[in-house]
Amino acid sequence: MEMLLYTILRALVVGIVISAPMGPVGVLCIQRTLNRGRLAGFYTGVGAAISDFCYCLLTCFGLSLIEDLITRNQTIIQLVGSLVLVGFGIYLFRKKPVPGIKNDLSSGASPKNDILTGFLFTASNPLIIFLIIGVFARLNFLEAGMVWYHYVAGFIFIILGALLWWWGTTWCVNKVRAHFNLRSMWLINRITGTIILIFAFVGILTSLKAMLA
Repeated sequence: MEMLLYTILRALVVGIVISAPMGPVGVLCIQRTLNRGRLAGFYTGVGAAISDFCYCLLTCFGLSLIEDLITRNQTIIQLVGSLVLVGFGIYLFRKKPVPGIKNDLSSGASPKNDILTGFLFTASNPLIIFLIIGVFARLNFLEAGMVWYHYVAGFIFIILGALLWWWGTTWCVNKVRAHFNLRSMWLINRITGTIILIFAFVGILTSLKAMLA
């Protein structure tokens, strides 16, 4: 039971962390919330969450093929994963919000279209796999001793964590829509990048400590 609860907690964190970076789909989600209401923005986030979930499954199946290697080199992999997060955090910290998306995307507005475009925007960036690998390694998400129901619960709560992020994002944007400026995304990117960097540096220190012990 303890491992199951720990898996659920880590899965929620994975879902939130891989959804948090404000790339094109983040801009799209916020713009739709501002222009067409919270549900339009949330449905866009649902599409992004589904895409992230698919990438998590691909990552898991790929990593499961080398599970023994992961178990034997867990500390090194955690260190490498943390270094990947450092690179991603720096990239996000310096990234400017994408300006090329139209302000009004009301054409063809429907939940299906919102979900589909959110999915396609996220799926078009396969580099998210490197972030997922880094987060999986940093959190030891595929640690030895997990059985099938741990994986089922883990992946359910990964997508719930992603949906929680988009629900919270659209709620916040909707509350401040009269004052919100898309340039604020620059600040959001910096805050998110800083959090990821802190997360990564803790992982590096933990890994080095284990290697030197």
